[in-house]
Amino acid sequence: MVKENNGISRREALKRMGLLAAGAAMASMGATSLASCNSEGNEPRRIIFYFTGTGNCLYVARQLAKSEEQLLSIPQMMKQGQLEFEADEIGIVYPIYGHMPPLMVRQFIQKAKLNAPYKFAVLTYGNRKCNAVEIWNDIATRAGHTFDYITTMIMVDNWLPNFDMGEQMKIDKHIPESLQRITTDLAAQRRWHEPVSELERQQHAEFLARTGIDPETGFAVRSEKYFHVTDACIDCAICTEVCPRGNYELTSNGVKMNGDCEFCFACIQNCPQRAIRFNELPDDPMLARGEVNPNARYRNENISIADIKRANRQ
Repeated sequence: MVKENNGISRREALKRMGLLAAGAAMASMGATSLASCNSEGNEPRRIIFYFTGTGNCLYVARQLAKSEEQLLSIPQMMKQGQLEFEADEIGIVYPIYGHMPPLMVRQFIQKAKLNAPYKFAVLTYGNRKCNAVEIWNDIATRAGHTFDYITTMIMVDNWLPNFDMGEQMKIDKHIPESLQRITTDLAAQRRWHEPVSELERQQHAEFLARTGIDPETGFAVRSEKYFHVTDACIDCAICTEVCPRGNYELTSNGVKMNGDCEFCFACIQNCPQRAIRFNELPDDPMLARGEVNPNARYRNENISIADIKRANRQ
């Protein structure tokens, strides 16, 4: 147990140690169990897994968690190979990319063993969700998981090729109201999947046809194809810690990148010098129009760069 020492609270001590240390300690017990089966009169214990690039999903996960130590980063769990968990309630919060989960989230649910009587998923999006709920239900079901509750939640859209971050941050997305709705549903352990319309299914099919994206992988690209580092780079190495794939490396010749990319934009959004830019790819349907506002960047106002580092560093 982490005790208070020199005015440092248990919560702060855990945050300083980071998720890696916490996960390593739990790994020594075999299957991670933040909660034994709930006994009568005790509040159900909850684990929430999250994937985040700019902090939106980490913020949502924090609002839904009962304590900070019940939050687990999917990139960190994948890094550690810690994939067996038990609790009274297990949730997952992730951003939808093209209405689909990030590849790492997909890989996590395909490998993880999640033992809980109640499972829920909250999918965040910024403009169009289409049939994201059905897509997640299909992926999870094929992996052997049944999710009792699946819903979506609109937030600031961080898709730089289509949206100006400065303008996006001015839009009221009614986040407190959405959080209240979801919190109430989870407290009642509501069993419900958010409905999907036929129009939304058609919109997703049209998106796949237009972009040529493989629905079995989603946005699986190569970082060196889509990004480059400019001379504005000051070798602060933030990109090397916020990338969930560990694609960035600080070398004697500056920052280099290489590797499979989630297209989460954690690197380009969190670079304090705006030194990471998209490559010019006029024939690529995702970047044909370039970037709407290269001078505007976004990170959730409630989340720090240190939070993103703890969640994603490899």
